[in-house]
Amino acid sequence: MIPKAKALKLIAIYLYICKLHSDELKHLSQRYTNNDKPDFTDQEIMTLYLFTVQQEQRFSVSQVYAFADQYLRSWFPALPSYKAFNNRLNRLSEAFKAVAAHSFSTFIPPECDTAISLLDSMPIITCSGKRSAKVATEITDKGYCSTKSMFYYGLKLHALAFHGPKRLPFPEHVVITPASENDLNVFRQDWSNINNRTFFGDKIYNDAEFFKDLAINTNSIMLTPVKGIKGQ
Repeated sequence: MIPKAKALKLIAIYLYICKLHSDELKHLSQRYTNNDKPDFTDQEIMTLYLFTVQQEQRFSVSQVYAFADQYLRSWFPALPSYKAFNNRLNRLSEAFKAVAAHSFSTFIPPECDTAISLLDSMPIITCSGKRSAKVATEITDKGYCSTKSMFYYGLKLHALAFHGPKRLPFPEHVVITPASENDLNVFRQDWSNINNRTFFGDKIYNDAEFFKDLAINTNSIMLTPVKGIKGQ
């Protein structure tokens, strides 16, 4: 059993997912087999996962499943085995991407300043750079994280987020690349066509000539740190 307040949130997430599934997600998770209408639906598995991550702060698949098995069986009586649950989640990756994109554009907090954006990236580490990579080698490679001063194998998450006064920035767009991808290249490919925006980024975005042209073409500017003079 879960408290009434959380039960209402679970219902709200389910209704939201069902509406999205009817409009868009069904085209991203369509099956062409005899099992095209499973007892445990795609709407249920996505609802269960999103609710448990958001409300219970359980981030690994095993933690999500364990919570659902113990506390949400009455809500999801057709919950399958852990192996089947994990496989189903992986097959819904494109649907989850669509949910994220829709949520970013729909739930922007009113206090966000949509004329100001912050950019940053973070490593998704699959193994140390000192070891031999064996996980998801078709999409990962070797990169360097200056914040952690380490080489690693994995991916890199690049985020563009709206400025929120006295709050964490609210995500506008997220891009995942191999670890070696340069942050400035991602900006050029994905975000350089955004008009009338002030961007704040770190020193990796220092390219005076490129951003001079950007200001002329899109009326957007990039502000980056200036290295301080010793003793200043």
